[in-house]
Amino acid sequence: MPELDGKVAIVTGAGRLRGIGRAAAVEFARLGADVVVTGTGRNPDSFPPDEKAVGWRDIESVADQIREHGRRALPLIVDVTNREHIQNMIDRTVEEFGRVDILINNAAFARGPDRVPILDLDPDILQRVVDIKITGSFLCTKAFVQALKDQGHGGKIVNISSSAGKRGSANTLAYNAGNFALVGMTQSMARELGPMGVNVNCVCPGAVDTHRMDDLGREERWSDMATNTPIGRNGTDEETGNFVAYLCTEAASWIHGQSININGGTIMEH
Repeated sequence: MPELDGKVAIVTGAGRLRGIGRAAAVEFARLGADVVVTGTGRNPDSFPPDEKAVGWRDIESVADQIREHGRRALPLIVDVTNREHIQNMIDRTVEEFGRVDILINNAAFARGPDRVPILDLDPDILQRVVDIKITGSFLCTKAFVQALKDQGHGGKIVNISSSAGKRGSANTLAYNAGNFALVGMTQSMARELGPMGVNVNCVCPGAVDTHRMDDLGREERWSDMATNTPIGRNGTDEETGNFVAYLCTEAASWIHGQSININGGTIMEH
């Protein structure tokens, strides 16, 4: 019997063909869970060439991949900063599957206009980064924990931060702020929710080959990033997604309140 048989997972920000959210959702299905996947309802005209080439349908395509593993899937368009959207997400999950057990806070602001010098950083962009990463994770967690309390059992939460949640750098103030905050939130959640049987951790990926990194290209700068890792390469969405799913298994239940680097060794400090 698969390890997560009978469990139900929610993964936010899971509509990309090349993305940690999609990879985690598919791994949950492989481990036996039914999965809710959320996205923002992207315009297909904005899809990158590889998604257009395969007829990608955002969260609907991820749902198909989940079903290929014999598990049930529920694709939902959700704005994680909208309380009504979030409550509907929880309500639809329980209505469809009868329960909820796992929450992956993966939604994030699209990389680009936030990667600028402080003097060029639009306050509205800073606020949007914070709204999605911090407020969105808070609101999703609050609704999820209430559902667990109503059900009378514990669960698992994994927050997706970044190496930028461990080390600051120039021209990334908004991104650093959001990801450092999520590391601190993880510790607070873990101390508060642990006694309720809720296991909480955070994953801090480095350079992972996803759509989010496409603005860098895949030539010299991308190669330099790989060369600068002790392991000599960048990561894949499957590696990261599989690790996220592992943290939701009983084998990882003694890991709690941690923000774990997964970056090929570029950052080794806790």
